[in-house]
Amino acid sequence: MDKKLFCLAAIFDKVDDITKAAKKVAESEYKFFDVHTPYPVHGLSQKMKLKPSTLGYIALILGLSGAALALLLMYYTKTLNYPQNIGGKPTFALPAFIPITFEVTVLLASVGTVLAMLFIYFKFPNNSHPLHGTEYMDKVSLDKFGLIIEAKDPQFDEFKVKEFLGSLNPEVIMPIYYDPEDLNFKAEIFHPKFMLLLGVVIVLTAGISYILLNKWKQIPPRNWMWEQPRLNVQSSSSFFSDGFGMRTPVPGTVSRGNFPYVYSGLPDTMAKNLINPVLMNEYHLKKGKEHYNTFCSPCHGYFGKGDSRLNNQFPNPPSLHSDKLRNWTDGQIYHVITVGQNIMPSYASQLEPIERWQIVNYIRALQRALNAREEDLNE
Repeated sequence: MDKKLFCLAAIFDKVDDITKAAKKVAESEYKFFDVHTPYPVHGLSQKMKLKPSTLGYIALILGLSGAALALLLMYYTKTLNYPQNIGGKPTFALPAFIPITFEVTVLLASVGTVLAMLFIYFKFPNNSHPLHGTEYMDKVSLDKFGLIIEAKDPQFDEFKVKEFLGSLNPEVIMPIYYDPEDLNFKAEIFHPKFMLLLGVVIVLTAGISYILLNKWKQIPPRNWMWEQPRLNVQSSSSFFSDGFGMRTPVPGTVSRGNFPYVYSGLPDTMAKNLINPVLMNEYHLKKGKEHYNTFCSPCHGYFGKGDSRLNNQFPNPPSLHSDKLRNWTDGQIYHVITVGQNIMPSYASQLEPIERWQIVNYIRALQRALNAREEDLNE
């Protein structure tokens, strides 16, 4: 069968020439034309007046489908099929489901978009095209810039198109022909040979990845410290005589930046001479209120009256407004927060020293608010 004309192609040497040529072709209202460059050229799609790709809509649909599928599956599993009461939380705890929803959304959108691009837009595995293997494609894949106008364009006239392309000052103009029989061949996705090739690729990819990631990388010196002479948490040790892997700090040592509390283990009266270094101002009172409401109010109440919110699970603590506590020094209150007293635990690990002093200031503000003196009312 005789070959047919597929297009007329023009080769340009400079990137500026191809951008100007693409703009002029688009303004001439040719519908079936294309530009080929060896590397991406910024702004070329605008010069060609290309419409936005519909691939984005496919990605949007797949992403929304992934989000809906993940949420419905978790809702059915957690709420309908196998509900669990975990700490009184709702069975459908949406914030906890967001990470999985996000992952499924991204997975389905990314993988589905790639598959749609390959099998719908590119019609993979059918890769027949008249430009493949031509001198034109060899040049524009290396260091030249090319533009083609296809013969199926409604305005295509070989003489006029050649004259028009010549006005763009190209390096060369060449016709490209094709054999219709070559394009009639359609590769089948489920063809035995293609499926065999796909299977071989999958097996080789999985096998090579397994060997590289699980064998080769673990051979010294490429084991990346995976095998270390170390001990896991709460594991025994054959190195130390007592058999314990976790070691306690050496007695008397002090970690950098943390001076030990000198009154630890002593009664609160020993700490009465501690001086409060925190000023009684708006900032420290605000921070003291935040820390008090977080750590102290569950037992002592928001106003320090000893009205615990723990539903009588523990004995209610004494009121912070008693004569004893109001007559305590700031250092004695700080001491109790630091080391604890009776069933009250130490809060030294949860609160920094300055935060404990801020709480002391806020307690003083509560005591003065609920036990106001006459001069306070006159101010």
